[in-house]
Amino acid sequence: MTERLSVIVAGHLCLDILPHISGITPQQFRSAFAPGRLLEVGPVTLSTGGPVSNTGLAMHKLGNATRLMGKIGDDLFGQAVRQIISSFDPALVEGMIVDPGVSTSYTIVINPPGIDRYFMHCPSANDTFGADDVKYALLEQARLFHFGYPPLMKRMLTDGGAELATLYRRAKATGVTTSLDMAFPGASALAVDWAEIVKATLPCVDLFLPSIEEILVMLHRDIYEKLTKAAGGDDILPLVTPQLLSDLSAELLALGVKVVGLKLGYRGFYLRTAGRSALEGMGRGCPSNLAVWADRELWSPCFQVDVVGTAGSGDATIAGFLTALLRDLSPIEAVTAAVAVGACNVEAADTLSGLRTWDETMRRVAAGWPKHPLRLDAAGWCYDDQHGLWLRDAAFCVERDSQIGY
Repeated sequence: MTERLSVIVAGHLCLDILPHISGITPQQFRSAFAPGRLLEVGPVTLSTGGPVSNTGLAMHKLGNATRLMGKIGDDLFGQAVRQIISSFDPALVEGMIVDPGVSTSYTIVINPPGIDRYFMHCPSANDTFGADDVKYALLEQARLFHFGYPPLMKRMLTDGGAELATLYRRAKATGVTTSLDMAFPGASALAVDWAEIVKATLPCVDLFLPSIEEILVMLHRDIYEKLTKAAGGDDILPLVTPQLLSDLSAELLALGVKVVGLKLGYRGFYLRTAGRSALEGMGRGCPSNLAVWADRELWSPCFQVDVVGTAGSGDATIAGFLTALLRDLSPIEAVTAAVAVGACNVEAADTLSGLRTWDETMRRVAAGWPKHPLRLDAAGWCYDDQHGLWLRDAAFCVERDSQIGY
């Protein structure tokens, strides 16, 4: 291999099978989708899903030298996964694990018009993924290693998350910068001791990038349930406060994480970083200007777009953030890139076709792309009009207040 790798993306990978359903009302669908009935559908679409596909291919489209490391079977579905990924670049599959002893994971997505989607998921190969499946020699050639969705991978959760902790300990030993994304745990995964798993793994994780719902249900289920109850069982995002984010991120930094990024859906992206001495241990993907990255706290709202679909939006947001990091940009530029790539993603129904190149995305930002309003009424936070985001920065707030006469 002659090309220096920027990033390796590993973890959950599946084949998505999407029959095309159109021309019927939700009521017609419910009556037709019953035992013994035949529902005529259109052609099927095959695509790859999971963070190996969503984040990995997004990073490839953004111009990073990328390899993917998912586990598939030596079966027809596995061949389809490899063919789809190879259509972007044959080199992307060089790190793929093909195990003839397992079947390839797949999801049947029933997407009728006017109602929410139905999913039928077979985890299969993902449940067998272990620390020994990672090709650590390949990690030694990369700057960044990103792993996604361990809550949906059974082996990662056994013995108090020992497999996941081992994977990150071995990855960190290669000198690569390590990154971790989560997924909302299913019923069986909710029963494990997530506090134990997180505490065992995070000391070797440089960048931790879950959603606010995921990390709350893992570490503070009482708070998650309280917010859910207050929201009437619906969306908790409007109830998420700056203080909650600050407290939660401080807890995660204390566990050893260097950079915490929390995905907040339509409310944007929150970033908190550790002090300079901690950032020095980030590995080959470490920013060159540690003074700019140290002890920062930012919250960026989303860019304004017409939302077509939200599939893979969190994965795309991560891809934007990680690409900015690898380009050695500032924290403000990184969170801006995160919400910009995430916004491009939701302009299309699938996970990838809405994404643009890095240069096209940044030109859109530079042209004055507006963001959604985000009002924070919290002590110590100031709005940065130039970049359209909120900062918890005492020096910036004092300077800003003096300029406007406060």
